[in-house]
Amino acid sequence: MFANWELRTRNSEPSRATRGSILVIIMVTLIFTALALTAFIEKAGNDLIVEAREANATRLRQEAYSALHTTLAVLEQFRIASQGLHSPAEGWSDPLGFAAYTPSDGRTVELVLEDESGKISLPQVNASQLQHLFIAWAMSPNDAEKLTDALLGWIKKDHIYASVSPPDYEHSALPYVSPQRSLRSFSELAAIDVARTAFFDENGRPNELHRKFIEAFSLFNFRQTNINGAQPDALTAIGEFDDAQQKLLNDYTAGTGLYARNGPAWFTSAAEAQKYLGTAGHAEAFGATISALRIRLTVHEGRSEFRLNVVVSPQGGGAATVQANATSSAASGPAAKKLNYPFTILEISENEPLARARPK
Repeated sequence: MFANWELRTRNSEPSRATRGSILVIIMVTLIFTALALTAFIEKAGNDLIVEAREANATRLRQEAYSALHTTLAVLEQFRIASQGLHSPAEGWSDPLGFAAYTPSDGRTVELVLEDESGKISLPQVNASQLQHLFIAWAMSPNDAEKLTDALLGWIKKDHIYASVSPPDYEHSALPYVSPQRSLRSFSELAAIDVARTAFFDENGRPNELHRKFIEAFSLFNFRQTNINGAQPDALTAIGEFDDAQQKLLNDYTAGTGLYARNGPAWFTSAAEAQKYLGTAGHAEAFGATISALRIRLTVHEGRSEFRLNVVVSPQGGGAATVQANATSSAASGPAAKKLNYPFTILEISENEPLARARPK
């Protein structure tokens, strides 16, 4: 009897294999639970970080636009007083300081002003200017002529090719046609025959010539380059000034060299500049006022920052974009009100990726 009871008891107890299987299942369950919990915590943490960044961006964005409106208000005062903006040397190099602008507690605002109209206006450029610049960039006259021809065939209506045959874009792997209007983005250079090999390497990456091109040219349409802020490439292409003339001009506007005692100065007309530069070159091809100004604002708060990049032009005779302006049917009604704003906003972007530093 006792033997039978002992046998039944042993048979009712789980075997070692069964107990081991149960432990494995429990361990696997715990592992999956831990992994799921870890993933949940990471996702929740990331969501919180994103929400915090968005909240910071919203607050810093308000500060950036507040600083922008203050900057434009100061610039408008100088524009009215001087009958146009000529150079920061007029006293508006630090608009926020001039207005005694104070950011919110814990924040700093950086402001950089760039004369966009100191570049060459791509919509206004001609063949002579392009070839002169490309040759100055150490291109052979033949290559300079071919590149000029290809670019003008893309951006100018009814351009007649002289050095190369008209490109057959329509029979490319992906057919397209030349738009016969100026570039809306420098990325279009990759689609232009001759230009795609001149401005990009064999792997399709922008090369040094590409960098020089986008630094020399503006995509905005303005009639004349401002001689007070003209970049060296603009002085070379448009003015055809030699090195001595360019140094003289730079010394005058920067208040260095022969004009160190005078301090930074500016011209109010091209005729005034020609008195200093002499008759050689084409001083008459320049203007003396800013028609497009780039404003870069960066708001810092701890490790957070918000970047604002805006290009404005003064009303009446300022620069314009090559794109047609969007229209609104609601705005065309008799009840529509026009905002009397002293500047036209040509471009505005927020938090653009920072440009990589070029290797030295």
